[in-house]
Amino acid sequence: MAAYIIFTREEPIKDADAMKAYQETNAKGGRTEGMEALVVYGDLQGLEGEAPDGAVVLKFPDRAAAMEWYNRPIYQEAIEHRKRAADYRVFVIDGL
Repeated sequence: MAAYIIFTREEPIKDADAMKAYQETNAKGGRTEGMEALVVYGDLQGLEGEAPDGAVVLKFPDRAAAMEWYNRPIYQEAIEHRKRAADYRVFVIDGL
């Protein structure tokens, strides 16, 4: 069953240098087999409740693959930069 990691940026970027460091560090790890970026900060329109500032949706073959990607040492290093750049919510969810 496919699984998705969803990132919602809850506010505008507050530290551009930290965001650049996040992007550069994250790029070093590359994509993993079966990972597909479905949404990367596209045009977002809120329909109910407060809309996030941006969103990313990554698809993986299953939850194990999603967690393997998320727990990679290079991504764990990148997270520290992202946390300084802006406030995010990040979660994994199984598809149907």
